[in-house]
Amino acid sequence: MVFRSPELKKNLYAKVVVSETINEYMSGIKYLLDKGWKIKAIISDGKGLRHDFYGIPVQMCHFHQQQIITRYLTRNPILEANIELREIAMKLTKTDKESFAGWLNEWYEKHKEFLKEKSVSPETGRRQFKHRRTRSAYFSLKRNIDYLFTFYDYPELNIPNTNNSIEGYFSYLKKMVSIHNGLRRDRKIKLIFYLLFREKQPPKK
Repeated sequence: MVFRSPELKKNLYAKVVVSETINEYMSGIKYLLDKGWKIKAIISDGKGLRHDFYGIPVQMCHFHQQQIITRYLTRNPILEANIELREIAMKLTKTDKESFAGWLNEWYEKHKEFLKEKSVSPETGRRQFKHRRTRSAYFSLKRNIDYLFTFYDYPELNIPNTNNSIEGYFSYLKKMVSIHNGLRRDRKIKLIFYLLFREKQPPKK
């Protein structure tokens, strides 16, 4: 788990964890705050969006939101509703909050009956929503909209609308580690921390 400043292009803190959890995020943020860092905002890939991180503004990464939509609708959807919804999602990085919310509401008004359609499951015999993936894509945007434009609501903070800085660094990290693929796990972890901080060693478990 790595905390990075895109503004400074610097990794600030890292920890070996079993899995990414809200408690681990909170612990990492508190560590940085206790060290005297002033955190203007957090750019998230979607995890813990609705959690209160010490009152710090949270921005949902536009790239990850678009990936979620593509996962549900594919890159080349066939149904009209899916084509139109994906087109709206792909405009995310090129528009403002009011326009995006307006397009999303217009799409819903046009396709709300389509979203309500149900069919009988051949496995269970129960009625279920027919277009579940379309519903999931729409409600993902609807749920996250308050976090998609945090950068727009706080222009004075110059918040990035993607976490490309850390994703790009991870790509570099994976490439470097793959060169030493035969290393034992403990040595691989030491290599990762060396690459992250150059001079720092990983924290003790």
